[in-house]
Order: sequence, then structure tokens, then C-alpha cells
Amino acid sequence: MMPRDTYKHQGARRRLVEELRAKGITQGPVLDAIGAVPRHLFIDDTAFEHHAYEDKAFPIGCGQTISQPYTVAFQTALLEIQPGMTVLEVGTGCGYQTAVLSCMGLKVFSIERHRPLYFSTRERLQRLGYRATTVHGDGFKGLPQFAPFDRVIVTCGAPHVPEALVSQVKTGGRMVIPVGQGPDQSMLSISRTADGAMEQREHGAFRFVPMLEDRVK
Repeated sequence: MMPRDTYKHQGARRRLVEELRAKGITQGPVLDAIGAVPRHLFIDDTAFEHHAYEDKAFPIGCGQTISQPYTVAFQTALLEIQPGMTVLEVGTGCGYQTAVLSCMGLKVFSIERHRPLYFSTRERLQRLGYRATTVHGDGFKGLPQFAPFDRVIVTCGAPHVPEALVSQVKTGGRMVIPVGQGPDQSMLSISRTADGAMEQREHGAFRFVPMLEDRVK
């Protein structure tokens, strides 16, 4: 039996989309994806289900969180996506960001270091019909076997910009990554220009769980 996505859930998503629009998210495809993906089905703890469409982060196990919808929408908007692009996501988590990217018509490759999350999320994405290639591994190393990528998105706070990920961005491509070792990180977009140079811009402070190197579990 397919999980329930009721009119009440759909109405809550419409209200969430309008809240995000009021907060400055204006890209139609991003808002459409947020409005289409049933976030409540990515939260295992039923105690949080009634709050699924509030603009809040929630715990998902293994010390990880599902990012607040504004953060998901903000990072996705920074990617400047076109349908058909290949995207590497570092930090699959519960799969919500993965589903948003898949819903936008992208070829998604996602890597998760926590084995329990990897298995549970792979099953969830398949059950809900979101297509993505998921891999259990070290996000700092990326997925060179599938590189280069049009876009790279990192959904955990990196202490520095991993060179391996930079090297997997296509010419004309872009990476969005929160960087910093304190409680807050700076959201960066890093673009590879036609001559191979990397251009970096900062887009404000956010808070993520830390990205840990050589800590595959």
C-alpha cells in the first residue's frame, strides 16, 4: 500500500510554498518541487509528522537532521538547475533533498556515509518512485567513477572545500557547499569558468551537521 499523502498534507505544502516565496525563494521549478515532494514521508518519527510542513529541521537518526525547507530551497536555487543535468549530492540523509532534485528532472547521484541511513533511504526513494543512484561512502572523495557533474551540492557543514569535489565539477558547472568549523557555516557557490578557473561567492550563514572526513560508518 502506498503511503498516505492527503489533501491536508497537500494544503500544508501549498502554505509552505507561499511561506518560502515570502522569504525570497522565487524560482518556480524549486517551489514546484517543494510543493510536490511529500516531506512528511521523509520523517520517520511520527511525533514530528504534524510539524513536517513547518520551516524547521528535525532529527532523522544517526545524529543527522532533515534540513529546514528554506535551506533546501535556498541551496537548490543557488544550483541554477536545468532539467537533464547530472548532480552529485553529498549527504543523502533521509532523501528529502534527493527527492526534490529528482523531481526537477535531474540525474542524481547521492553519497551517504552512515550505512543505516544509506539502506533505509535507498529503500524509501525506490518505494516513493524517486530515481537516484545512491552510494555508501566518503563524501569528501565524491564519486569520481560518475564524474564530472554539472552540479555538486553538499548538505552538511564542511570544514574546508574538498579538492576532490572541486575536481569533479564540469567546466561551466557549479558547486554549492556550506563551509566553516564553527556552529554556523558560510554558504558558498563555486563555479568553474570556461578557462578552468574557480569563482567563489558567499551567500550568508547557515547551520548544518558537520561533514566528517574518513568517518564512513
